[in-house]
Amino acid sequence: MVITAATEPKRAHVAAPVVDVLSDDPTQRPPLMTGENDFTSITDDVCGIAEREATPRAWYIAFAASVTGMTVMFAMLGYLIFNGVGVWGNNQPVAWGWPIVNFVFWVGIGHAGTLISAILFLFRQGWRTSINRFAEAMTIFAVCCAGIFPAVHIGRVWMAYYLFPIPNQMEMWPNFRSPLLWDVFAVSAYALTSLMFWYMGMIPDLATLRDRAKGKVRQIAYGIASMGWTGSARQWHRYEKAYLLLAGLATPLVLSVHSVVSFDFAVSQVPGWHTTIFPPYFVAGAIFSGFAMVVTLMIPARQFFGLKHLVTMKHLEIMCKIILATGMMVGYAYAIEFFIAWYGGNPYERFAFINRAMGPYAWAYWTMATCNVLVPQLFWFKKLRTNLWVMMGVCILVNVGMWFERFVITVISLSRDFLPSSWDYFKPTAVDVLTFAGSFGLFFTLFLLFCRYLPMVAMAEVKTVLPQAHAGHGLHAEEPAR
Repeated sequence: MVITAATEPKRAHVAAPVVDVLSDDPTQRPPLMTGENDFTSITDDVCGIAEREATPRAWYIAFAASVTGMTVMFAMLGYLIFNGVGVWGNNQPVAWGWPIVNFVFWVGIGHAGTLISAILFLFRQGWRTSINRFAEAMTIFAVCCAGIFPAVHIGRVWMAYYLFPIPNQMEMWPNFRSPLLWDVFAVSAYALTSLMFWYMGMIPDLATLRDRAKGKVRQIAYGIASMGWTGSARQWHRYEKAYLLLAGLATPLVLSVHSVVSFDFAVSQVPGWHTTIFPPYFVAGAIFSGFAMVVTLMIPARQFFGLKHLVTMKHLEIMCKIILATGMMVGYAYAIEFFIAWYGGNPYERFAFINRAMGPYAWAYWTMATCNVLVPQLFWFKKLRTNLWVMMGVCILVNVGMWFERFVITVISLSRDFLPSSWDYFKPTAVDVLTFAGSFGLFFTLFLLFCRYLPMVAMAEVKTVLPQAHAGHGLHAEEPAR
């Protein structure tokens, strides 16, 4: 059973060393939490962010900038719908321009949330408890941004419902053999499952905010959101069983969703796309970029909201190690692609990869390779992967590189296809650039609202890794060390 504010006893802050139970030698590893922590102090620290009357000025500045970016994006989308897709830089043969690049980028960003929440939960990794709420929220908001681009890239946005198997006046039915339709089902299932997983995990914490709320509006809002949670043993039993089932359901989605997204490319006959390495390659790249975005968001959040004792350097260092590992997987995939292009003996495939590295878009390819393969190698050194400035710089560059990876796959492969007479150079327009930049405004607007009004850290789960949460705590406190 996990203790919430409604049931926890009031006690003085007691200094208690928190050790990682997964470590072979706890004395040689940094703790999961630092400072003096108990059930009450964790509740006060996390709830205090949502309860404070005065919001920091930095939050208002960031929120104003994000809302401005979001407004620009919606203005560009309105301009697009009114004038048509000719306002983009898409041409022939590059019919898929930035919209699909941005779609794959944002779907990839959302992968780390489900990985941290579901897979690490099933493997009982205690270090996930302080960061899973960040990652889950990031997943939801990234999928919201991703869903915009497929809807508008079809040109006639008002016809988007043709993608769904519902009766319509023209008696047209979707082509279920099309990978574009697979995307609709895969991403919709992923978004729905991630949303349920995120919301269910917050229910005990929302009940804590409800019980502590002083204003009537807050009591009603948090009361509705907490769905009558009381913290009884019966509720905890059913909650934990449902949470485990959702984790088991979400785990295969981590592998399947981006594999399906890769099928958009892999099932075609375009040189550079028609390859079986795409599904695992896309999954590794999605986790790579997703973890980089989690670190990018978490470092300033823990600084500004005073959560450094809950989200410690140990959490950030572990994520940097995962970024290093997945970055090496991505680099291996780059090398294998070139090897297969040479070994397969297909002249079109060989030309496609030589064109990536030495053609008119060589600058994009080498930017991708530098950011995704070379820059993460800095994390081999402990001094660098525990430096916050280095972490931020590397993670930002990783996300830049992952966007360029999607650009390289999509645009370069299409720009020079089978017929030299149809080759053309893709140049984005201001509408392309502003729409993509504005999607970050939507993402950060949602994330800032989450930070201000919802529990950023899963209080109920963090308390389970405290020594006080385990039976027998304190019984052998007086025994001499062995």
